[in-house]
Amino acid sequence: MGLRTGDEYRKGLNDDRRVFYRGRQVDDVVGEPELAMAVDHSAICFDIAADRPDLAVADVDGEEVSAFYVAPKSADDLVRRGALIEEVSRRGGGTIVLKEVGSDAMFALLRATEGEGLENAREFYRRVCRDDLALAVAQTDVKGDRSLAPRQQADPDLYLHIVDEDTDSITVRGAKCHTSFSANADELIVLPTRAMGPDDADYAVSFAIPIDTPGLNLYVSPYAAGDRNSFEFPISSKHKLLESLTVFDDVRVPKDRVFLNRRSELAGPLALAFVDYHRFTAINYKLPLLDIMVGAASLIADANGISKAGHVKGKLTELITWSETVRGLAQLSAVRSRPGEHGVQQPDPLAVNMAKYHFAHGFHNAVAILTDLSGGLLATGPGGEDWDNPEIRAVLEKYYAAAVPAEKRLKLLNFIADLTARDYGGYQSVLATHAEGSLEAEKLQISRSFDPTRARSYVSGLAAIDAL
Repeated sequence: MGLRTGDEYRKGLNDDRRVFYRGRQVDDVVGEPELAMAVDHSAICFDIAADRPDLAVADVDGEEVSAFYVAPKSADDLVRRGALIEEVSRRGGGTIVLKEVGSDAMFALLRATEGEGLENAREFYRRVCRDDLALAVAQTDVKGDRSLAPRQQADPDLYLHIVDEDTDSITVRGAKCHTSFSANADELIVLPTRAMGPDDADYAVSFAIPIDTPGLNLYVSPYAAGDRNSFEFPISSKHKLLESLTVFDDVRVPKDRVFLNRRSELAGPLALAFVDYHRFTAINYKLPLLDIMVGAASLIADANGISKAGHVKGKLTELITWSETVRGLAQLSAVRSRPGEHGVQQPDPLAVNMAKYHFAHGFHNAVAILTDLSGGLLATGPGGEDWDNPEIRAVLEKYYAAAVPAEKRLKLLNFIADLTARDYGGYQSVLATHAEGSLEAEKLQISRSFDPTRARSYVSGLAAIDAL
């Protein structure tokens, strides 16, 4: 099939998938207005091939394929991947688009599976490249009581697990949550959420299935639902992600689509391999959001006439320091990358997790600075209906003018409110804390990745003591 256009991607979503949204089953995700916005957002990663083939298209064995799916073999490959992820995020208003996540999972499968599972992963990878498929990834189990292992849960379905197996297939039951893009992807890759011991072997499972597979049901979150005018919601009226509770009701999976089948010793390495790539994706798709935060702060300071104040300059410097530190660490993660298993390049896990942690740790302070510079109109300003009424608009133009005309100021304030103070802002706040792993998960990986040998040896020498 080769590279697809955005329209061809949309047509491919017309199948028998079972999607539930706001209390009812949706027959057509492209025809449902609130879901169609998310489909249009995801189409960015297909449409970019037309005007940026230098960045978005690659030649593999004489065939043109999406550059998203080219498994990195060098640091330069990761640099190019980072640039592609940043560019689609820039077009998507600072938000992840679609192909990034699925390709992260494919690279993990190519690195961390073995034997028949690896052969199945390689064959699936070839088909994804050939047909330019859109992939969602289901990794996070609903988990139940987190103090208990999967097998110890009162309800065994709180972790996805194998309930039956025959010569040709396995059957799985359970649920995954926080599944981005599931309702508007072609296929779903399932990964283990954590390391598994031998007693939890039934939960050590990974596979890929079409979204319309019988028994797969998607319950899409209604967060940020409802009509949005572009005056009050300049970002969230154009860009949306679909997140779902992904339920497997005795789903049969052919064995040639299974990558991990009760190999509990591989569950942890596969989960962490995905983390390596997914957090590399995270720190690159966040770069446009960093620019948005810095740019919005600078513009609103000018609009309010406060940009020359010393404390304002200090706050802008804080934002710049935060932003450029994340960017530098993102670049370092590619520069320090190293060959991984089966020839797939691995981003440096220390730099990746430092970048992600630094972004998440500083995000809420950045929002506080932006809110401080903007003022109370983030919450008390006029709405789109007011602005569309000529008589009311004349009043607003008179009384909301500042160092710039009221229209420019109010549009900027609404942009910032959408990003920070309204429901989309809340969504971004939760993403900063939990998406691609929590702060504690990143700290754990930083600790695991840092080798203190050099520092300890240096101190031991200076102190003239034997190494401890």
